Amino acid sequence: MDKISKEIRDLAKENDAVILAHYYVDGAVQDIADYVGDSFYLAKVAKSNPHKTIVFCGVTFMGQSASILSPDKTVLMPDLNAVCPMALMVDADKIRQMREQYDDLAVVCYINSMAEIKALSDVCVTSSNALNIVKSLPNKNIFFIPDGNLGRFVKEECPDKNVILNPGYCHVHTSITANDVEKAFREHENAEVLVHPECVQEVCELADFTGSTKEIIEYAEKSSATEFIVCTESGVLHELEKRAPGKKFYFVGAKQVCPNMKKVTLEKVRDCLLNKTGAISVSDELRLAADKPLEKMLELGSAKVPVTA
Repeated sequence: MDKISKEIRDLAKENDAVILAHYYVDGAVQDIADYVGDSFYLAKVAKSNPHKTIVFCGVTFMGQSASILSPDKTVLMPDLNAVCPMALMVDADKIRQMREQYDDLAVVCYINSMAEIKALSDVCVTSSNALNIVKSLPNKNIFFIPDGNLGRFVKEECPDKNVILNPGYCHVHTSITANDVEKAFREHENAEVLVHPECVQEVCELADFTGSTKEIIEYAEKSSATEFIVCTESGVLHELEKRAPGKKFYFVGAKQVCPNMKKVTLEKVRDCLLNKTGAISVSDELRLAADKPLEKMLELGSAKVPVTA
């Protein structure tokens, strides 16, 4: 263990802190974390873990969710400027307008959103449980926010629902084009194509498997294939190589890096523990309102159905 990693582990012990890291942060940060995973998994860990302090290595909506679910804990973010642009791509007035326009409407909020938007929603979802949760809802009309591509994927798989889409998007996933994938496949003809549903429809149509980050990792680990074209953020490579050693992974887009996730560094993790900086603050009123859709996600999201192309 190098010097800074040891500093972090010592500070975590002193502060009764648990370190959570998303698959998209730098590999060195993943290595010092106690738990590494996707948004759904980390939300569950944040709620159930006994440590009084959570250091959340990811973007701000993740830290907010952890704080909402664990009001008795201190949640620190190594960089409060690590904001997911998609989380800002939905308007509260639009939600109110849709509620007035549609009877029997459920506002289904991708966890990639800020607390103010969660508070106006009926249930939160992640890419790993969105399909299952939407299918389980009694409502005919679904307003899916903020990501239009994940919403489109759910819409295609739920033809009995009227899924209304919002024009939000992940700039990393939408930067991947069908031409990128086809070019990579010409160079690696034995590779399977693994796609995150935040990608555009033309890319999803080329997939051998479509699923969340966690599901992509699990698929690659279990597949008999030895080569994969990966259509999601490149930080996932760190876990892929751990879980599937000897297999080859190819990334197709020039922009498969989330600059906000990469703002989280070992130095910033150390400093937030050392100086108690980067604390997430959510008002009691907002916390109470946003907690309900998050708790409903945890309740409905445990039972999973396969997400395939």
